[in-house]
Amino acid sequence: MLPLAPQQHYCTIVIVGGGCYGSYYLRQLGRAARAGALTATRVVIVDRDAHCRVSSEVNADDPFEVEIAVEEWTPYFDSYLGAAAARLADAAPRAPDAIVPSPLMPHLMYEWLARRARARWPARAIESRPLDAPSGIPWQRRGDDGTQYVSFAEWICPVNCIEPALCPATRGERSWSMPPAVLAATEEARRNGRNLAGPVIFHCQHRAYGVGMFDTSDVVAGDALVQRVAEAGAVEVLVGTVSHCHGALSVLAVGE
Repeated sequence: MLPLAPQQHYCTIVIVGGGCYGSYYLRQLGRAARAGALTATRVVIVDRDAHCRVSSEVNADDPFEVEIAVEEWTPYFDSYLGAAAARLADAAPRAPDAIVPSPLMPHLMYEWLARRARARWPARAIESRPLDAPSGIPWQRRGDDGTQYVSFAEWICPVNCIEPALCPATRGERSWSMPPAVLAATEEARRNGRNLAGPVIFHCQHRAYGVGMFDTSDVVAGDALVQRVAEAGAVEVLVGTVSHCHGALSVLAVGE
């Protein structure tokens, strides 16, 4: 039997971290590619440790080029996302890039937006501000850096859950989704008098074989939104990196 024609085509897929999660994601992407579920020109694993777990698992028969970028996440994404923003501005047609986040990473995409804002407006005050706890989301914790961590799960989720329509923990219908909840939180804050723009949402969705990701173009579009709304004056922008069930929410404040 001939393999199915791939349904998803990517140029570069970036995996955050080369430890146990990154190893799993690389392995599953290989299985997905061999099964014809997706194609990718290359997969880049970003880890500061040249001897991370993934380094011993790269095979010559991988169905795509595999590169280990031995670098801290911050400088890597400054370079990678900056180049992506310039490339997408040229509007040259090509397959999309995507990013596979790690469950244990800091709010990296938000941090990149904040650095871009500081570089764009060096004379303006750029800071992170806490978000008042949104209503309707049962589990919430605020991190030391002000990030609001939110979840619809009040239970321990299965490892590598793909958040299907039937929740494997409750065994009932998954009636919740974080992106509309973040939109509702933004509207709630506005009703309470807060000058909150957005939201900018990076929605990590299951794409194939247990791997969740969001498109790099979504991050570039988020940066463009921040630039657009802040050009008119002081503003706060709600930024969320979320799945259907969980999320990290931060508020980027741009002063006059």
